[in-house]
Amino acid sequence: MHIEPGVVDGAKIALSYATAAASFGLAAKMALDTIRKDGGVASLAARSVATTALVFGFFEILPHHPVGVSEVHLILGSTLYLIFGAGPAALGLALGLLFQGLFFAPFDLPQYGMNVTTLLVPLYAMSLLARKIIPAKTAYKDVKYTQALALSTSYQGGIVVWVAFWAFYGHGFAAENLAQVASFGAAYMTVIILEPLVDLAVLAIAKNAGRFTDNLMFQDRLHHAAA
Repeated sequence: MHIEPGVVDGAKIALSYATAAASFGLAAKMALDTIRKDGGVASLAARSVATTALVFGFFEILPHHPVGVSEVHLILGSTLYLIFGAGPAALGLALGLLFQGLFFAPFDLPQYGMNVTTLLVPLYAMSLLARKIIPAKTAYKDVKYTQALALSTSYQGGIVVWVAFWAFYGHGFAAENLAQVASFGAAYMTVIILEPLVDLAVLAIAKNAGRFTDNLMFQDRLHHAAA
């Protein structure tokens, strides 16, 4: 989902500063919800360190390929959400992306506002969807494949929509740009197929290792129904 340099440039890039600011506001809301309802500041901090390290690893270690206007990454946003919660997932995505740019891809830093928006807004939307499709009495370790698929589809679909928005905003609706956006969207469908399987595998591990994962390092909803 990294927006390629040059897709949006000049004065147009100013819009990304505004969307990034709004995205940081959403991240702050999700983080405050974690502090108030799910373990406090210490738990948020510990989980955010874990998610930041994981996101950094996802970007640098897992396979990623440039396709069309962006790159296809296995970001595992729904997995981070289900295991650690929305607040730590949001902070991990924002910080992991930043560290990756600072230490390995400084050419991506001008696009940071676009990229962080592309990651965080779909995460917030997915968190709202989770409240609707997963009953309060269901712990996340018991999530079904259809529910995991819905979460993954909403998150990855949101990423595709934002990438398309930046591409069309930057270069309009010329045939070549349309083809590049379409090729990126088609390639990203492979992530939507794979991510729910990863979710269920990780949740199964958490379920069978409850004595290690039923603690403040992981979100309470992983093992317990909503309060």
